[in-house]
Amino acid sequence: MKLRNLTPHELVLIGIDGAERRLAVDGPAPRLAVTRSPLGEMEGLPLVVSTLGEVEGLPPPEAGVVLVVSAMVAEARPGREDLAYPGEAIRNAAGRVVGAHGLCAGPGLARARRGAAPSLSMAESNCTCDAP
Repeated sequence: MKLRNLTPHELVLIGIDGAERRLAVDGPAPRLAVTRSPLGEMEGLPLVVSTLGEVEGLPPPEAGVVLVVSAMVAEARPGREDLAYPGEAIRNAAGRVVGAHGLCAGPGLARARRGAAPSLSMAESNCTCDAP
């Protein structure tokens, strides 16, 4: 299985054995379209409401390739069986994200993997949306 990092920055992922695996950026990052509408102001600052739209810039599936994208993109495309995102964030003493514990499967990939073999439940998998 090949991993392609479609986030805007290099990823440092920690494996089951504790070893670091670095994934260089491998293409432009897909994003959710956002529409912002003004609501006025608050404490002298503009106040808007954001409405999330469709995923933009997501390449088509490729056999044997998992795309590592943002959690929002993976969750917005639950029918895609090739989407994952960085796992639970690892922070240094200053609170800066320096890596992630493995990967979280997007909904489609989780469904496909569970159908192929027994696996961890989401509660057991350390997946959060607090990804780097």
